[in-house]
Amino acid sequence: MAVDTTYASVRRAEVADQQAVLDVLTEAFMNDPLACWLFPDARRRGRLQAHFYRPLLTHPAAEAYLAGRREGASVWLSLAAGRTPYEEHPDAPEAGEETVYGENGARLLALGQALAPRHPAREPHLYLPCMGVLSGRQGAGLGSAMLRHRLERADADGVAVYLEASSPRSRALYQRHGFGDLGEPVRVADSPPLWPMWRPPHR
Repeated sequence: MAVDTTYASVRRAEVADQQAVLDVLTEAFMNDPLACWLFPDARRRGRLQAHFYRPLLTHPAAEAYLAGRREGASVWLSLAAGRTPYEEHPDAPEAGEETVYGENGARLLALGQALAPRHPAREPHLYLPCMGVLSGRQGAGLGSAMLRHRLERADADGVAVYLEASSPRSRALYQRHGFGDLGEPVRVADSPPLWPMWRPPHR
């Protein structure tokens, strides 16, 4: 399954593309171990995932990208030293989220509380909260294309990158692009492991 993995296959998503980014991420993670644990009801999983991803797109530090023919999507946050994505509401869901997420809210809250202290805030860095490829196009190089596209600029700027890999497959992909484990995996109750990973800038 060949795909053009040149940088031309990755473009910055515009406001008009936000629904396309949400659709790609939602479909890409429908069978992800962590998404299945967070949202065990498959009938509601897509809607709850979209609700989870939407605030990332409107974050003031967000950059969203689409790859291929809207087959891959990624969201990156550019964070200053001392800033994390959890600081506005570190211990509680947004207003109304308890109703939206229902019984899933407790798992989301517990996971957020476990991840917050693991997020490195000592220096400016990029954070990759989510990157996904449509299930029929996974393994075709779109994930690598999105990583190379943004990591090259991060390297030129001397900026490190942090993420949490939600599956062994994604962890292996990030390792191939220079990421290393940042401490032990994070688990909450019976959740699958989540691997915090860090990539210093490459010169």
